[in-house]
Amino acid sequence: MEEKLLKVKSILISQPNPGDKKTVYHNLAEKLHLKLDFRPFIEVEPISGKELRKNKVNILDHSAVIFNARNAVDNFFRVVEELKIDLPATMKYFCINETISLYIQKYTVLRKRKVFYGRGTEKEFLAEIKKHHTENFLFPCSDIRKNTIPEFLNEHNIVYKEAMFYKTITSDLSDLANVFYDVIVFFSPADIKSLFENFPEFKQNNTRIAGFGATTDEAIRDAGLVNNIPAPAPESPSMVTALEKYIIKANKN
Repeated sequence: MEEKLLKVKSILISQPNPGDKKTVYHNLAEKLHLKLDFRPFIEVEPISGKELRKNKVNILDHSAVIFNARNAVDNFFRVVEELKIDLPATMKYFCINETISLYIQKYTVLRKRKVFYGRGTEKEFLAEIKKHHTENFLFPCSDIRKNTIPEFLNEHNIVYKEAMFYKTITSDLSDLANVFYDVIVFFSPADIKSLFENFPEFKQNNTRIAGFGATTDEAIRDAGLVNNIPAPAPESPSMVTALEKYIIKANKN
């Protein structure tokens, strides 16, 4: 507990730098007087629509899509645009959490009855899929993913097709070897994989780790690390909320 209450003065967000765009993390840094940096731990390599067609992936063969990450959303709609696919209004979208469901609106206007999401846990998300077991699902994903979703679909004899829409590549972080942050924020298991591929001898020590999502939390624990700032949680639905609550508490003395 003593380690968790060390003051926080710097944060590294393991995502691309938004450039001139001001984010909620910038607002948090200004409010709490923090040093804030962005650095993607992974790079995404898209799979072309042409290659997907070669692999016999036909989006319109499906009545529902499963999204377990923002990258899956980005690359699904990239392929839709590339192949000039006119998605039917009846298409349903199943998202691992509310954050992903809201993110879809970057690409399309959704009717409430066409989007479903887990309300905090993976178990609830899978229960939503089970309620609609007669759908024909498409699961766009990367080369790095957990087995939970395919295993659940197979177990319940749900019709689906898994398709790799993008590959995840580890970023070169060697220039960060001697740079230290009080908090590092991770958003996917691939981020944790990148951390140890770049720094095999990484020790958490006084670094606080913030992990978003159940799969990230599991990857953090599997790596022998502590997820000091987990999100989403009932009292912290977003990562920025979880960070703010934690930092205010840690810096109050």
